[in-house]
Amino acid sequence: MADITHLPMEQLQDLEYCIDSNPPWVETILLAFQNYILVLGTSVMIPSMLVPIMGGSDGDKARVIQTLLFVGGINTLLQALFGTRLPAVVGGSFAYVIPIAYIIGDSSLQSIDDSHERFIQTMRAIQGALIVASSIQIILGYSQVWGLFSRQLSVIFFSPLGMAPVVGLVGLGLFQRGFPALGSCVEIGIPMLLLVIGLSQYLKHVRLIRDVPIFERFPVLICVTIVWIYALILTASGAYRDKPTLTQRSCRTDRANLISTAPWFMFPYPLQWGPPTFSAGHAFSMMSPVLVSMIESTGAYKAASRLAIATPPPAYVLSRGIGWQGIGILLDGLFGTGTGSTVSVENVGLLGLSRVGSRRVVQISAGFMIFFSILGKFGAVFASIPFPIFNALYCVLFGLVASVGLSFLQFTNMNSMRNLIVTGLSLFLGISVPQFFNEYWTPSRQGLVHTRAGWFNAFLNTIFSSPPTVGLIVAVFLDNTLEVEKSKKDRGMPWWAKFRTFRGDNRNEEFYTLPFNLNRFFPPT
Repeated sequence: MADITHLPMEQLQDLEYCIDSNPPWVETILLAFQNYILVLGTSVMIPSMLVPIMGGSDGDKARVIQTLLFVGGINTLLQALFGTRLPAVVGGSFAYVIPIAYIIGDSSLQSIDDSHERFIQTMRAIQGALIVASSIQIILGYSQVWGLFSRQLSVIFFSPLGMAPVVGLVGLGLFQRGFPALGSCVEIGIPMLLLVIGLSQYLKHVRLIRDVPIFERFPVLICVTIVWIYALILTASGAYRDKPTLTQRSCRTDRANLISTAPWFMFPYPLQWGPPTFSAGHAFSMMSPVLVSMIESTGAYKAASRLAIATPPPAYVLSRGIGWQGIGILLDGLFGTGTGSTVSVENVGLLGLSRVGSRRVVQISAGFMIFFSILGKFGAVFASIPFPIFNALYCVLFGLVASVGLSFLQFTNMNSMRNLIVTGLSLFLGISVPQFFNEYWTPSRQGLVHTRAGWFNAFLNTIFSSPPTVGLIVAVFLDNTLEVEKSKKDRGMPWWAKFRTFRGDNRNEEFYTLPFNLNRFFPPT
């Protein structure tokens, strides 16, 4: 026992730049562009999946991608300046896919014969549902209900023991977007995965330019460039000429049809698809991913704070961030992004991979998102990167976020059988239950819950398809019913208590105070 010296650490010690320290400007700009490249994956995947079944053309898909990136850039800036102030990129969320599929399958929309008109009417229906559903996060955030909820009930919901599986499942729950998707083109995906691990971990101390560890600092830029060129060579050489359609779509660099269809210049604007249409069933179904994204984002904020060498965000900061996230979903509805938004988990993981948690880097990356969404052709060049390249990155980045969640267990007594049961069941059911629901979900069958009320199906199928949400439900129940009073110390509550309020730790002001002296008008509570 005398040789065990790894004491619990409130903040990670081996990161280079924290939330309010900044690399040199050249590094900052390159790091920001690296964040932009990474967020392209989800921003292209979601419209590529949804727009065709909505009846949209390749040109419509390109416009939706541009709009999603444009609004994502605005939401990232708002969150970094006035929300949690953490270096978290805000982008499109897969949590909204099930309710959107329910809206797409609405009989009144499916009866429209003209495909482009069906796309427009479906987009307007999605916009209306997002606008109404965004009110949940806006109300819970700005009314301080979410903050009060998390502060008063932090013994249950935000103890280290309860939070570890939730944050861990934010990463682990996305496993299907890792190797299962990478396997659609192994000749690109596996070299990318090996190259990322090799450069960022085994060669991370190599310094070639001005004593900068470029392989550790810019692994995404370097590896994406190398493997993208390799994919271009395979495509140009005719390696996929007689391959199945799915293989060609995954591997080829010329099948996205984004560069040819994207306009040279497009400035997204509110109501560009027409006035939103409103339906009670659509709106109610859309409330489920809004609730899910709130839970998932809370876990992502906890991970981002740890990777940015900040204190865990207190209840007031979480509430403020959720309020601004609600504003972001409202903007998604007004502009017509085709989906709602949440914190980008992969970009949170990149904070740890590059060892840079600077807020300024993320703010500049938001500028890249806005700039390249307006200059459509240039943005489309980067958006045409084959998906398996991103999936290889996700294997590393999602795993890193998962391990950050598990690191909260160091503040608990993991020699307690009670704690082992809570953690194990939360993690296992958090993965197993959503997998069970996902196996039964297709756009036509609409999931395991299949009543005559489509909105009800979409609501429950969305809730139970979210690993962090299921993990939170299990952890809350077990942690609140198993030997609660005598297990406070084992659950890590003495360590967690000082982070519940804004004034509980004097470092909170350094990390989370609003800019431009706005705390005078919005004092922490």
